[in-house]
Amino acid sequence: MDKPVNRQQSIDTIWQKIIDETTIALKQEPMLQQFLQSTILDHSSMGDSLSFHLANKLSNHALPLALLTPLMREAFASEHILYATARDIQATVDRDSACSVYSTPFLYFKGFLALQAYRVTHSLWLKGNQSLALMLQYSISTHFAVDIHPAATIGSGILIDHATGLVIGETAVVEDSVSIMQSVTLGGTGKESGDRHPKIRKGVLLGPGAKILGNIEIGEGAMVAASSVVLKSVPAHSIIAGVPAEVVGKANDNEPSKAMNHYFKPC
Repeated sequence: MDKPVNRQQSIDTIWQKIIDETTIALKQEPMLQQFLQSTILDHSSMGDSLSFHLANKLSNHALPLALLTPLMREAFASEHILYATARDIQATVDRDSACSVYSTPFLYFKGFLALQAYRVTHSLWLKGNQSLALMLQYSISTHFAVDIHPAATIGSGILIDHATGLVIGETAVVEDSVSIMQSVTLGGTGKESGDRHPKIRKGVLLGPGAKILGNIEIGEGAMVAASSVVLKSVPAHSIIAGVPAEVVGKANDNEPSKAMNHYFKPC
């Protein structure tokens, strides 16, 4: 049986790492003192810091800072959401070769930041504040070039690498421990209504430019190769590639999302 997870302890551990790294960065880059102090060191919790950071990035005439900041704080007061945030940071540090410290995605990676902002829109959507959620989605899309519908269901331990051009539709599901590269589309196939978007199971790796269309399933631990167009369900632990995509091999790793190895040798 798996050992129970102490969510608050996990959150606090990640937050302390961010504080420690920021303190060091402050000494190395004194020109960033105002930014680092106001964004990280002036806050007593990861939720407050992230709320401040995202609200400053996403506020506009329709969503002024005075409105957006408390919305963010309310969402990130949820231990469930903040634990997902902590798991996303850990996933980024573990899997992204360009990231070696915890403060980097928190401060600078738009894939991580867009995902956390989506978590706020999803919370609003579930509470019935759909117009507000869509307004915030618009701001996220404009600022980060990432378009995630507030109604989509996304788990934790997610890496969104580079992020530009990512589209995730309304009825899409992304389970835990998935890695998604830039320009991926989880879309529909036309104007059909209802449940019409892909279901991405645990541990899947979605390569750059992959287009996955329709209410289909990408099985647990599968890998979708770069630039593939996927129009039918994919078996678990398989590699799929091509236009239209077909199964070309078996994944070497139980969770390709964590190995981040995009190379494959067709069978």
